[in-house]
Amino acid sequence: MSHLDSDVTTPLLRDDASSDDSQDGDYRSRWRSIRVMYFTMFLSSVGFTIVITSLWPYLEKVDSSADASFLGWMVAAYSLGQMVASPLFGFWSNHRPRREPLVCSIFINLLANVYYAYAYLPPTNNKYHMLMSRAFVGFGAGNVAVVRSYVAGATSLKERTGAMANMSACQALGFILGPALQACLSFIGENGVTLTFLDLQLNMYTTPALLAAAFGLVNILLVLLVLKEHCVDEEGRTVRAINYSGEDTADLLDETEESIDQLAVVTSNVLFFIVMFIFAVFETIATPLSMDMFAWTRKEAVLYNGIIMCAIGFESILVFLVVKLACRRYGDRPVLLAGFAIIFCGFIILLPWGNHFPKIQWADLRNNSLVSRTSGAPLAANGIVEPTGCPYEQTWCQYTPAIYLAQYISSDILIGVGYPACNVMSYTLYSKILGPKPQGVYMGWLTTSGSGARTLGPVFVSHVYTLLGPRWAFSLICGMVVGAIVLLGSTYRRLVAFSVRHGRIVE
Repeated sequence: MSHLDSDVTTPLLRDDASSDDSQDGDYRSRWRSIRVMYFTMFLSSVGFTIVITSLWPYLEKVDSSADASFLGWMVAAYSLGQMVASPLFGFWSNHRPRREPLVCSIFINLLANVYYAYAYLPPTNNKYHMLMSRAFVGFGAGNVAVVRSYVAGATSLKERTGAMANMSACQALGFILGPALQACLSFIGENGVTLTFLDLQLNMYTTPALLAAAFGLVNILLVLLVLKEHCVDEEGRTVRAINYSGEDTADLLDETEESIDQLAVVTSNVLFFIVMFIFAVFETIATPLSMDMFAWTRKEAVLYNGIIMCAIGFESILVFLVVKLACRRYGDRPVLLAGFAIIFCGFIILLPWGNHFPKIQWADLRNNSLVSRTSGAPLAANGIVEPTGCPYEQTWCQYTPAIYLAQYISSDILIGVGYPACNVMSYTLYSKILGPKPQGVYMGWLTTSGSGARTLGPVFVSHVYTLLGPRWAFSLICGMVVGAIVLLGSTYRRLVAFSVRHGRIVE
């Protein structure tokens, strides 16, 4: 049985190849190490999503001066830190054992999550402490470049799509577990318990970050105890690891570097930027949008969006399984194109229409005493009724139709199909375009592209959403998706594997 055939039939986290050397110790060690990379990607995803649905309520609680625009900066801080760190860790991994940048980055991530849990403690400027903590969490997450370059270097060309899909599936599992854990921990409540000897409040906002720190400790132990350096060529033959390369390997790499299709490299980075920009917009706007449109309280928004994100994560895993089959039959590029088309449909559905308008929050503020007596509205921690609905400061709330819950859920379902397909296909194609060369720095630039999108996307959409409303925000996103489809179509023939381009393998 060939590598490619077994890639389709093998279970999600089993080895993606079957060969005569399958019992060889080096082969088993290689796949154990790859699974550690899967787990690292999984924990990186958990570390991000475990607080994402509670970010806005926590920010409102610790610093009343924060607004939706600052939330955009909060989400962007993670990605800005990752954008700075990714090329650095990628360069480091090209010249030293990958264990070093991995342990360093995970430890930074661990400390940053502890910092986040204590962000309420300073007497002033709490929102800036939250901002800094998220930036450091993102800096630690720069190890994604190391993870992708390791998996690309440790798999043959035929194993690559399956391994990348498995890695994305593990990332999706993180997207499931993170919001699910946050939803479960929401029952601790906003007050929770206080550990006086640590001066620490354990509540629905701080406990998830501390749990993410504990996961980081487990990850460090796995990297130290299990991970080994492995590198194979595009046919799956073991070669000397890139970061221990000798002169002969270096000559080969210098020879192949000039023949990489740089247009394809740039196009892949742009497409990945657009994919990550779209999802950054989606995850940033979910909580404020649902609170504005459906008049959910902070606790309800955390719980319900956690459940929705969990469902999207399960959906994504099914998508990754289908992607492996679809790529086997149709190829990588058609799957990428189909993913963009589905995302476009998801955002078109999300556009406001009809004659139903959102509840305006100023009514609660004006009739506060009456509401507290008659409506049974939830009380905030200080005993005052928590206002719900669309804030009166957002003037568009008064003339823009509300988004229906059915629209919101339908859009979530479609984006939950399109995004994972585009995500895994973007960097799978990218790794194949690069061919047999050190991919640490190149993967660092790809991660930087994604991090740049995660930096600009939340800031852009939070400002556009706050000032102009969902109609403008989602229309602009639809325009970006159309641009991505046009770019993909115009460079379609260039986005092929290095070996295919040079005639070594027939596509």
